[in-house]
Amino acid sequence: MDIYLPIAEVSVNWPLLMLLGATVGFVSGLFGIGGGFLMAPILVFMGIPPTVAVASQASHVVASSTSGVIRYSVMKGVDYKIGGIMAVGGVLGALVGVELFRYLRLLGQADLVVAVSYLLFLGSIGSMMVFESLTKILQRVRGETPTRKERRRPMWLYGLPFRMRFPRSGLYISALPPFGLGVFAGILSAIMGVGGGFILVPAMLYVLRMKANVVVGTSLFQIIITTAVTTILQAGRNQTVDIVLSMILLLGGVVGAQYGARFSGRFRAEEMRAALGFIVLLVGIQMGLELFVRPSELFLMAPGVGN
Repeated sequence: MDIYLPIAEVSVNWPLLMLLGATVGFVSGLFGIGGGFLMAPILVFMGIPPTVAVASQASHVVASSTSGVIRYSVMKGVDYKIGGIMAVGGVLGALVGVELFRYLRLLGQADLVVAVSYLLFLGSIGSMMVFESLTKILQRVRGETPTRKERRRPMWLYGLPFRMRFPRSGLYISALPPFGLGVFAGILSAIMGVGGGFILVPAMLYVLRMKANVVVGTSLFQIIITTAVTTILQAGRNQTVDIVLSMILLLGGVVGAQYGARFSGRFRAEEMRAALGFIVLLVGIQMGLELFVRPSELFLMAPGVGN
């Protein structure tokens, strides 16, 4: 049941890949993230080169996100206006990120940068999500009344130019912060092969203060455009997109994302954030260990070679 991947130059079990695509697609639809932060490390663990894994799984992110947006759109959970502004920034960020990725490959440092990026971003964000969520869960179990902190939008949001109304999100703010978030997500998409949802969702909630019911769908909408552009650029500039690998992951992701979106409303917000935080943290730690743990098999020089 193995299939040969021409760009990755390895053989893998294709039913396992399709199951992987469906599982990550389910997580994507459930939490409103692209799922790339989870897919790329798993592909690397399966023996696929990091540069190919990062670029090839972007199409899976597009497919699973599209499937999720369709579901959230039916529930009126997508703000297309603010999502479009973020997507414009995402395209610009993708252009910058792909060129940076190409430069790192020429230096031979792309794999190292990918691993370090996963360790730093996922490790820090996962830790904060787990701490916040577990604190709220413990307060609920003990019957304590959670201290309600007054959350206000940062005052600098009101002083920036190009203010616009976003009725569905309940905002009247400058278009620059959403645009900046999109640029950052685009760079991450190119370097790490992620949609950036694990950063965008908290930022949209706690910085922009968008309505919670539109955050997930809007995040996925932005991810679709940013990662689609990233995939095209990676294929054209770096030739690191394996079409066979992408298609298998894509098929599984479409199905999985639909079920994830359907189940998203059945869990408490604290439990969902805690689960996502643990997943993010574990993936970051595992990628980081690859930098420090000694390989189980070392290349040895045969006697007489090099003499």
